[in-house]
This record gives sequence, C-alpha cells and structure tokens, in this order.
Amino acid sequence: MSEESVVLIGKKPAMNYVLATTLPLAEGKKVVLKARGRAISKAVDVVEVVRRRFVQNAVIERVNIGTEEGRVGNDGRARNVSTIEIVVAPPNQAKKK
Repeated sequence: MSEESVVLIGKKPAMNYVLATTLPLAEGKKVVLKARGRAISKAVDVVEVVRRRFVQNAVIERVNIGTEEGRVGNDGRARNVSTIEIVVAPPNQAKKK
C-alpha cells in the first residue's frame, strides 16, 4: 500500500496547499486534506484546483465529514467545530469498484 501525505488546511493562500497536494500526487502518493471550520471551503477549492489544472485524472477517493466539540465559548458552553477530510488519489492508485 502506498504512503499517504497529510495536508492541514489553514490560513495560508490556497495555492500553497495546491502545491503541497500536487507534489505527492505526482510521486504516486495519496493525499489527505484535513480542514476545520472556515477552512473547509478552502480545502474544497484546493481539491478542485488540483483536479482541474494540475492532475486532471486525480480521483477523490473518499470524503469524511464530522463535528468536533471545540473549546468553551464566552458563555461557558462548548462550541462545535465542523471538520472535513478529503482523500485524493492519483489515477493509478484509485480503488477499483
């Protein structure tokens, strides 16, 4: 089984994450993009840019969404934070259905 590279999406410009995703895909590795909260939309944008411009045959293998109980807010209650995990595989590594 091939190695997986993990890219944590944050506050940097999207093209930084596109580069961090494209390089392992070119080496034949799967890439797991992880994002929380407001960075989720950036993670989706990164995957779409990679698939449309750089690695046209890349396959989205799976998408996991969830919620984490975050830190306590000013009112003393715990905040929920949405999460997403997108696994992108090069065309020759994709699972056969």
